[in-house]
Amino acid sequence: MAEPYYITTAIHYPNGKPHIGHAYEMIAADAIARFHRQAGRDVRFQTGTDEHGLKMVQTARKRAMEVRDLADEMSSYFHEMADRLDISYDRFIRTVEPAHYAASQAIWQAMAGAGDLYLSRYEGWYSVRDEAFYEEKELTDEEGGVRLSPQGTPVEWTAEETWFFRLSKYQQRLLDFYAANPEFIQPESRRNEVLRFVEGGLADLSVSRTSFDWGVPVPGSPGHVMYVWVDALTNYLTGAGYPDGGDTARFWPADLHLIGKDIVRFHAVYWPAFLMSAQLALPRRVFGHGFLLNRGEKMSKSTGNVVDPMALAELYGVDALRYFLMRDISFGQDGTFSDEAIVTRANADLANSFGNLAQRTLSFIAKNLEGALPLPGRSDPADAALLEQVAEAGAQFRREFAELSLSQALESWMRGVFACNQYIDAQAPWSLRKTDPERMHAVLGTLVRAIRDLAIVVWPVIPTSAGRVLDQLGQDARDHAALDDGGWYQRASEAGFRIAPPAPIFPRLTLQEVTETA
Repeated sequence: MAEPYYITTAIHYPNGKPHIGHAYEMIAADAIARFHRQAGRDVRFQTGTDEHGLKMVQTARKRAMEVRDLADEMSSYFHEMADRLDISYDRFIRTVEPAHYAASQAIWQAMAGAGDLYLSRYEGWYSVRDEAFYEEKELTDEEGGVRLSPQGTPVEWTAEETWFFRLSKYQQRLLDFYAANPEFIQPESRRNEVLRFVEGGLADLSVSRTSFDWGVPVPGSPGHVMYVWVDALTNYLTGAGYPDGGDTARFWPADLHLIGKDIVRFHAVYWPAFLMSAQLALPRRVFGHGFLLNRGEKMSKSTGNVVDPMALAELYGVDALRYFLMRDISFGQDGTFSDEAIVTRANADLANSFGNLAQRTLSFIAKNLEGALPLPGRSDPADAALLEQVAEAGAQFRREFAELSLSQALESWMRGVFACNQYIDAQAPWSLRKTDPERMHAVLGTLVRAIRDLAIVVWPVIPTSAGRVLDQLGQDARDHAALDDGGWYQRASEAGFRIAPPAPIFPRLTLQEVTETA
């Protein structure tokens, strides 16, 4: 049986429509999930929406509608975005699902059974925007008496009866776990932030609310709903079939929680403490990616520079957007984007380099060989050298992608593409057509093999476009095993496969209208 691999995004809070940051996380997770499917693993990929909490209540009140109706409407936009961006999720979870209520109440009861929940009164600072409680020492003062959280969001004084989780009890256990599992929090900068936070001392955490009722009811405690992060984090267990078994034994613990850097604390401190309390295994890795900056500036509705990913995909194409985000932004760090940058990168790498390579090779074969795969011809050491370069580029891509060095992996892939373009320019098969047709066949056959392997390697990032290249070559295989299949070319040739005149797969892009939305 194939080795399981469970990957999740954060479930996105739908009190507003999705923005490019949501798309970035989904696309990265999708590329990673596809990569592990290529490697032959049994992948479970989950994304979805986190629909409870005070922000949803306030937004619904402003719009004069029921909270559930708002949740249904807004979640649909995230679902639509996932489908439009070719996100190959296995489950799109919503926290309003009955199965998720059951999972959340089950982990609550497990924590209660461990003696880690107690009823008291909370008085302190709360950020509605973050759905997070903050200690006095974490706040900063602004003009006009406004107090801000570490995320720069306003906080308000809250006082109500609440259930507390004994987070302080787990301070040393967490530190011991981090020491024993140094790769649990990545990248290293996020790990260092978490270590400093936990070493500074952990206070018990308020985990229920009584000031509103839009949430998962606390078992046996009328009037209390769970703090949204207890409910939200439990979605990862829900997706694995908890508490009724299902696939829990197979897919839990999760291999990777992919999240934004602003919610690392919840995933790397609160979540493992909840799991320790419930006597459940901890996820293997939490990776906090950076923010996307619009032309170097943080996006916000107030400045009007929030970008609609659907508009970008419509203007420039889904795969061009996917490729840019994975290629130009060093994974784990903040990155900047603009329409100009997307167009420049897509044209340079996809249209001019890989696309042009495939187009002129396959067009030449379709026109001059009636589409038949080239014969062995007269080989030259340059042929084997090129295929070795392409194979090494693919192997390096796989090593780096497995380590979540996504942009570096694509740089390695491009080295294979550049090698092919240097080869075709040096060998000039169009000149060999009349002077040395045997050599021309060997050159073209070498290029076909290289193009096919390059398309398989990059398929997780640009699945539609790479798939079309492979379709033009009559190749159904998309997995890593196909890269080791040296007999595919001969089988296709003996079967009489012919390359049809190809349509361009990577058209050159032109800069379109500004894509900022209010």
